Amino acid sequence: MKKILISVAATLAFAGCSRDTLQLTNPNQITTETFWKNEDDVKSAMAATYGLFKNVDGGYWGVRGVELSNGRGDDFFIRNDVSYLYQLSTFTNTPDNSAATNVFNISYRAIFRANQIMENIDKAGLTDQKKKVYIAEAKFIRGLNYFILVSNFGDVPIRTRVPAKKEDYFVAKSPEADVWAQIVKDFTEAAADLPPTRDPSEAGRATKGSALGFLGKSYVYMKSWANAETALKQLTTAPFNYSLTTDYGDNFTAAKKNNSESVFEIQLADVGGTNPWAGENANEALGVTTAQEFAPSEVAGWFEVSPTDKLFNEFQKEKTVALELDPRMYATLIWDYPGAVFYRKPFSAFTLQFGYKSMFKKYQNYLQANELSGSSGAADYASSNNERALRYADIELLLAEALVMQSKTTEAYPWLQAVRTRAKLGPLANGLSKDAMMAEIRHQRMLEFAREGQRFYDLKRWGLLQQEFTNSDKVGRQFFVPAKHDYFPVPQAELNANPAMVQNQYWK
Repeated sequence: MKKILISVAATLAFAGCSRDTLQLTNPNQITTETFWKNEDDVKSAMAATYGLFKNVDGGYWGVRGVELSNGRGDDFFIRNDVSYLYQLSTFTNTPDNSAATNVFNISYRAIFRANQIMENIDKAGLTDQKKKVYIAEAKFIRGLNYFILVSNFGDVPIRTRVPAKKEDYFVAKSPEADVWAQIVKDFTEAAADLPPTRDPSEAGRATKGSALGFLGKSYVYMKSWANAETALKQLTTAPFNYSLTTDYGDNFTAAKKNNSESVFEIQLADVGGTNPWAGENANEALGVTTAQEFAPSEVAGWFEVSPTDKLFNEFQKEKTVALELDPRMYATLIWDYPGAVFYRKPFSAFTLQFGYKSMFKKYQNYLQANELSGSSGAADYASSNNERALRYADIELLLAEALVMQSKTTEAYPWLQAVRTRAKLGPLANGLSKDAMMAEIRHQRMLEFAREGQRFYDLKRWGLLQQEFTNSDKVGRQFFVPAKHDYFPVPQAELNANPAMVQNQYWK
């Protein structure tokens, strides 16, 4: 998928324009009449739709999307270099915040492309079975983009058709519950027709497991515990063979991507053009600059972010059975411990910022001597390290939570303990209460998924944002306003362009 030109579907967005006033026909122009002719066209359009997940400006697993999903957590801080990133991290953002606006726009661009695939696929001459799989794949992508939108903006417009006329673009918001219902529908229908596995040449394309995983996660976010249990349990038995990697750190290096723990993974590569910021054209690199932005300045990084000391301290609350620090701490953070080496330099070579004690190691290209040394030279500051959008560890902890919330604490033990055992932690005591089990699940999720865009959303669904910000050292926590900052405001650009749109309640 990543080798297919990703600009084709962008061209198709303009295919419906009237040519009444211009009778000349450009034989090289791609239109809906000339494009949807065969399976290669469908694959190209699908690649363009997947490609938006890693868009550097607004893709949720691109650069700014990663900073947006992590930046509001009590474990993460973004410094005041790029002003709109600092504002979202310190809860001083406004409706014209570029990061939120771009995530909103890119998500709807992906939804448009997924809808376009579904509406045009009959023209491509495919067998009924192939059409079913491609439609399921498009529904998965649409569902995942609605998951991104509802998690960040709450009430948003639901678009399930390509606009046929100008007025169709002006869609009012639907209640959050209706958006979740659309997400469940998309993931359920996608899971019914997607294959359980893909050939290695198709790495990164959605599978039945991807759809079931995000369906189960959606049910957890909706607090529909029995449905979450049903969806997530399917991933623990045949035909699926997901498993935790023996080494936790293998999930965050380029050498170990698409491993046994990967349920859905964003494919990145330091190939293509030379500029990740070029937009959808031949100059665009197919890697992203996230590692570059997070790396310290001593290795030519931009040092945009820092883990908080709250995260640093949380890792030390429980030692392993060998009375050592949790190995996930060493895979996630770098700090001043004996023999600490980062980018082939001793830790003493680095100057920490913000007064915090550590830096992020997870997803960094720390085996290189210099962050600017790309893997192939296509774009020196682009990383080939895939973003893991959904890991099996998440499935296990979400399943444990769904069981605990139904008071099935005994059934939840094995799934929670599996994550602990991989971290070399001892067995949980028997007979823990529901509250004690949830406290342990919350603790494990903070450690397991630091820097993976989960913390803020976990705290929100647990109703603990205010409490945890109060008990943190995150810069800007004093500006957090309960309810208001649970969601981003509707982007001002959308309000300006869409007369049917109104601002979120707490941002008026």
